[in-house]
Amino acid sequence: MAKLYIICIDDQREVLNTVVKDLESFEKFFVVEACESAIEAWELIEEIDEEGDQLALVVSDHVMPDKSGVQFLTELYEDGRFALTRKILLTGLATHKDTITAINKAKIDTYIEKPWKKEQLLGDAKKMLTLFVLDAGLNYEKYMDA
Repeated sequence: MAKLYIICIDDQREVLNTVVKDLESFEKFFVVEACESAIEAWELIEEIDEEGDQLALVVSDHVMPDKSGVQFLTELYEDGRFALTRKILLTGLATHKDTITAINKAKIDTYIEKPWKKEQLLGDAKKMLTLFVLDAGLNYEKYMDA
């Protein structure tokens, strides 16, 4: 059976560790991975795809040194292999224009402003993962406790 992944991307290690910790309750059903850059995330995504596993959710910061979160999420959206992948932009530095671009070009599912509340991140992630499971045609009953 294919594994389902959640990837968190942030160039600030402390923030990244907190996001991963906030999402650890999903580890019963999903593999939660941390990446410090969009480049590192793409490498991991290619491995996931090559293994026949699925990318369920990406939680990405916007301002990163090699590529912005909006650029990364736009590329992900444009890659047909990940049409069902849900996307959350988690940032405190996106401009109004960045946010509009993220919605229009990356088709993000949710925008969460830093500093975030754990309950909001968990609620939005649960909603996005539920939509992924349903859209992917997976047996949702298995995930009822997530």
